[in-house]
This record gives sequence, C-alpha cells and structure tokens, in this order.
Amino acid sequence: MQFKDYPYTRPEEKPVLEQMEAIRVRLEQAKNYDEFFEAFKDFNQLNIELDTLSNIAYVRHTIDTRDKFYADEWDYLNELVPVVDNKESEIIRTILASPFVEELKKDVPHTWFARHEMTLKTIDPKIVDDLRTENKLQASYQNLVASAQIEFDGKTWTLAGLEEKMNDSDEEVRRRAHKAYWGWYADHEEEIGKIYDGLVKIRTQIAQKMGYENYIPFGYLRMNRIDYDLHDVENYRKNILRDVVPAAQELYAAKAKRLGIEGNKLPVWDEKVTFLSGNARPHFDTETMVDHALKMYQELSPETGEFFQLMIDNDAMDLEAKQGKAAGGYCTSFAKYKAPFIFSNFNKTQHDAEVLTHEAGHAFQNYMSRDIFPADCVWPTMESCEIDSMSMEFFTWPWMEGFFEDDADKYRYAHLGGCVEFLPYGVLVDHFQHEVYAHPEWTHAERMNAWRTLEKQYLPHKDYSEIDVLERGGWWMRQLHIFLDPFYYIDYTLAQVAALQFWSRLMKKDPEAFKDYLKLCKAGGTLSFTELIRLANLKVPFEDGCLSQTMGDVRNYVKDWNETHPEIQ
Repeated sequence: MQFKDYPYTRPEEKPVLEQMEAIRVRLEQAKNYDEFFEAFKDFNQLNIELDTLSNIAYVRHTIDTRDKFYADEWDYLNELVPVVDNKESEIIRTILASPFVEELKKDVPHTWFARHEMTLKTIDPKIVDDLRTENKLQASYQNLVASAQIEFDGKTWTLAGLEEKMNDSDEEVRRRAHKAYWGWYADHEEEIGKIYDGLVKIRTQIAQKMGYENYIPFGYLRMNRIDYDLHDVENYRKNILRDVVPAAQELYAAKAKRLGIEGNKLPVWDEKVTFLSGNARPHFDTETMVDHALKMYQELSPETGEFFQLMIDNDAMDLEAKQGKAAGGYCTSFAKYKAPFIFSNFNKTQHDAEVLTHEAGHAFQNYMSRDIFPADCVWPTMESCEIDSMSMEFFTWPWMEGFFEDDADKYRYAHLGGCVEFLPYGVLVDHFQHEVYAHPEWTHAERMNAWRTLEKQYLPHKDYSEIDVLERGGWWMRQLHIFLDPFYYIDYTLAQVAALQFWSRLMKKDPEAFKDYLKLCKAGGTLSFTELIRLANLKVPFEDGCLSQTMGDVRNYVKDWNETHPEIQ
C-alpha cells in the first residue's frame, strides 16, 4: 500500500478513552498471566493504531501546511495527545503495580519498563492544559517558519529553498542570500522571541508543578535518558572543548586559506564553502538520485536493497522543497503498516545526498526492527537513533560517485569535515538550553547574549560583522529543535562520535563493521544507549580517550587527503 492510500479517520476522544479504560480494567482484574498478557497486547495494538493515525496526519500536514483539513486535524491531535498520554499513564501504573509484572518482564525488553517509568514522572492531569499550551506554541513557530516568503533575485523563496543560493559558488550571491535569509529572522525576531519566551515559561511551569526546581531534570526524563545524566553531559562538553574544537578550528583555517581569507575569522556565508571551486553538488535530478540510491543499497547488502525497494514501492519519500511545505527533514513510521517514511526539502546541495543516506539510515533501522514487540520498543531512544542514521552516511561513501561524479572526493572530504565541525555546534545548542532553562526569567536580549557568549567558546571562527542579528546572538532562532524538542540535540553529537568510530573502522577495512551495524539496527529500542554502543563494539562517548583517538584518525585522513588532492582548491 502506498502512503497516499493510507486511510485516515479522526480518533475521537470519547471512544479512545473508553477503549483505554476497558483495557486498564482488564489488566487490573486479570485472574492469570494469560489474561493479563492478552490485555497488554491489546494495549500495544491500540497504541499502534493511534500512533499510525497521528503520523499520517502529521506527515500530510507538513507536506502542505496550507491544507486546511490536515492543519485542523493536527491542531485537534495536539489537543488530544495530552489527554491520551494521561490515560496511558494510568494504564502503565496499573501494569507496573500488577502481580504479573515480573512475568511480563520475561516477554518485554527492560527498556520498555525503564522508559515508561521515566515517562510516568512527566505525566499528570494537572499539567494537561499546560501541555496543550506548549503544543500550540510549538505549532506557532513551525507554521511561522513554513510561511516564510523571501524575495531574492526576482523569485520568491522558502527558507529551505534559499539555502541553494546560500551555498552558491559565487561569493557575492552567497553574501546577498545570507543577508536575505537572516533578514527574514531579523524582521520576525520579536515574534520568534515571544514564542520562545512562552515555551520557556510554560515548560518551567510544567516542571515546577511536577516538583522540579526548573525544566532541566524534567527535560532529561522526557528524553528517556536511561543510562547517563547531566554530569556525564558536562564532562562530555569538556572533552569536546579540549579535543574537538581545536581540530574543527584547523578545518576552518584550511577552508579560509583555500578561499584566500586572511586571519582566523570566517564570514558566515563562507562557512559551508569548503573549496574555492565550490562545494560538491549533486549532478542529477531527484528521480535519478533515487534510482542511484536503490542501486547503492542493493549493492551494500541484501537487507538494505530490500528495504529501499520497499520505500520506492510505497512512495514513502517526499523529498523536494515546495511552497507551503514545513521546513527541515525527518523520518517517521506508520506502525500499523510496519513502514517508515522520509520527509525532506531538497535544495540542490550535498545535503540532498545526505538525506538519502542519513534519513534512510533511520528508516532502515525502523525496517530492521519492525517486528519487535511491543511496538514502542521498535525505535531506540533519540541519541541511539542517530547512530543508525549518521553511520549509514559513512557506509555509503563508496557509492558517492553516483551522486557527484568527479566531485565525489570533494564530497567525502567536506562530509567528514562537516561532521567534525558539527560536534562543537551540537554541544553549543545543548549548552545554550541548559543556560536558558536554568534562568527562565531571562529576557530575549539576555538569551541572545548567552548564545553569542557560548558561541565564541565553541565556534570562535565566526565573523558576523555584516549581519547584525547574528552578531547579537540570533543564530539559535533557526534551530527547530530548540523550539520543538528541547534538549534533543546533544544526541546528534553523541551519535556522531559513535558514527565516526564506524568510519574509522571502515577506513581500516574492518570486515566486522557492517555486521555490527546490522546488529545495532536489529536491536532497535530493546537496549539502552550505552548497551547499544557496546553491542556494536564501539566506545561509549563519555569515556576518556574516545574523542582524542577519533580526532587523531580524522587528522590523519585530512592530512593524507590534502597531500593526495593538491589540485582540488
């Protein structure tokens, strides 16, 4: 069945809650484990149905935010979710209090219990209205960004679409495109600042109602961080500052040298231009790139080939940027059909090839884990999900000629460099949020100043001299996760460190690397983050020495690459 044929009907609140209550009563009154387990399976199936309907509505809404039907459905579901979550918490409490819970632990992964025990600490009837407010504010930000119409060189662009010009080979085009892009954020700064202020205050209020001093510990519970805590993250930040920031600054310095820029500062419009001759760009249209991706995955392994053929057959990818489409990219799934879906905004940059590897890595993991019971253990926790996607980017390196032809080596160098350069930025996003939620009383100006202060530690090369909104600390306003998924960003960096370990093994032609990757994908959410890392024979990112060893391998690769590619400038 193709995505367009998936049926959608609104899950009405009253019958859904009645079904849930009936299941809760059966669990509570079960006379033996068989009765209890049958009720548990029905609970799982109801979750599958509700999750599938919600994701169908979300995907169709984000494909075209102007579609009134799905806009209204998404608004309705945002109202319904807190009510359903509250009822679900009653069911979970009944399960955990049951005399049959020890038997259930033999049939259900330990992560199910750990995650739901954490979730119970974040759900309560007294915060339902606050959660609705949070959902509305999140939707306001997403709709505002999706509505952007920017006039540039005689055309009207979305924010995502304008990135094509922001990466143009002509420096003057890049400069003007960046000014147009950030000009939109400057024009909407007051509105964005108010939305975020509302989010910070409502999240703080939620956390305090639940007994926490501020949102930080509550946010960690929401993220289901089972086996690491704030102290691990603080130590990880120190490792990034010590081992990665210097390596990233070397990459930026080499970039500046290629571009003929003097000094140690890099204008914002030159940050992503690794070569004077321009970044590698895909040489083909979307259809041709998808055809090549199919060939690539068929050659990589039988499992990946079967998976990507299914994605094509199900028409389970919406890749191109268009008017009214929500910004960003994601992978989700429809549990009822055991089928993933990829959403993106192609912009004719190397990002397009990365979508067909990164988001496909998420989708592949979901496909390999699709039969795990219960369904909410199919996906791992957030940081573990990103290992699957970021590692797939490296496993597909040998096929990059099919996207970039003679520019494939440029892509590989820029891709690796981008991964290293991303690590300080990703930690900055997380560090900023810790500061914001530790000081919920801050004004918009104070938040701007906090971002810029931290930015100078993690990204000291930045030169914003011609874009005032960035010099004042406005970059964070474009980071979707800060608004929609608080604290979901350090995850990307933790996963990147793990993925770079796979890259290192591939460079050393380790025959076990892809086998370990398959083990990781098949395990899904049945293991915690550190357990999955160890399953794949990788080092836990919090461990001392992990980053220094990986950065050593990166430096050696970069040195060898520059010596063997002197003609590429």
